[in-house]
Amino acid sequence: MRYLTLVGVAAALVFTGCSSKKYFEPEETFSASKVTGSYESKIVSVSREGATLENRRYISKTEGLRSIDLGEGYRFLSENDRYLLASDIEGRLKMIDKSSQEVAHQITFDSPVVTAAIKNGMIAYILNNNAFGIYDIHTKKKKMEERSDETYAIDARAATPIYIDQLVVFPMLDGKLVIVNSRDLSSAKVVYLSSADAFNNVIYLSRTGDTLVAATPKSLFSLGEAGEQEYQANISEVVVADGMIYLFTKEGEVIQLNKALKEQKRTKFRFAHFSVATAVGGKVYALDQKGSLIVLDKTLTRNRIYDIGEVKRAAFISATKLYKDGDVIELSKLGYE
Repeated sequence: MRYLTLVGVAAALVFTGCSSKKYFEPEETFSASKVTGSYESKIVSVSREGATLENRRYISKTEGLRSIDLGEGYRFLSENDRYLLASDIEGRLKMIDKSSQEVAHQITFDSPVVTAAIKNGMIAYILNNNAFGIYDIHTKKKKMEERSDETYAIDARAATPIYIDQLVVFPMLDGKLVIVNSRDLSSAKVVYLSSADAFNNVIYLSRTGDTLVAATPKSLFSLGEAGEQEYQANISEVVVADGMIYLFTKEGEVIQLNKALKEQKRTKFRFAHFSVATAVGGKVYALDQKGSLIVLDKTLTRNRIYDIGEVKRAAFISATKLYKDGDVIELSKLGYE
């Protein structure tokens, strides 16, 4: 499977089958024009940590628009305070110094890089062939590389590896988490999340307190002191905020759960097909593909809907800003009443 197949899956999931879909049609909508500006480019690909623009710049998940040139054919993967990671379809991974904007290091793998994260001189990566490993920047060598089960089709919303102290958690393309101790590579813990044949990769991974939250396209999981909990759904997006988990489903539901995955609140927007979502500043935001931006209070009991235009290309949310088709919308200035 080529890397281009991975990127294409995202567009397929969002845009195919439109002729047979029923659409969300709110009775009343409001204008967001007063809080809408523009930016000079358009999004060509997204990762969990950022979006790559047509002009080779990127949007950071936390810092918004960035002026660093990724280079021709490269897409943004992730960053830390000092470096960013970008990859191309030939298996090259660049580490760019954010201060000098120069390439500090480049690695060539035998398969395209799907996702990667950098911390303390180590790059944790997952390749298109479901190989995973840790690369040491200082020695310029792989500390380890293993390969998991082969996959044939994946959901393009691939999660990014995370670091927890000396542990590295790899969200694999075949529906499991591999947890490696970077100081002792002789053993690894494997947590099986799903065994589906296709579109089974881990699409979300984060840590909230002492709990890991992970998701595949069909299941949400929490792993903490209470053990492993599971919640089944057709998942469009997952957001963790203020100790709560917000689940956005392909049936147009927004569900609030606690860390033990016990349902707290639920609401439904019939026929809504969510493109992106977030929860910040005591509000929950969900963008329907036809352009209805839903703003809810954190208990999901009140809402207001804004018409911002159909989602023609990928959208991305950075902090409180929504980037869509050349427009940037300041979410914090939109209310639910």
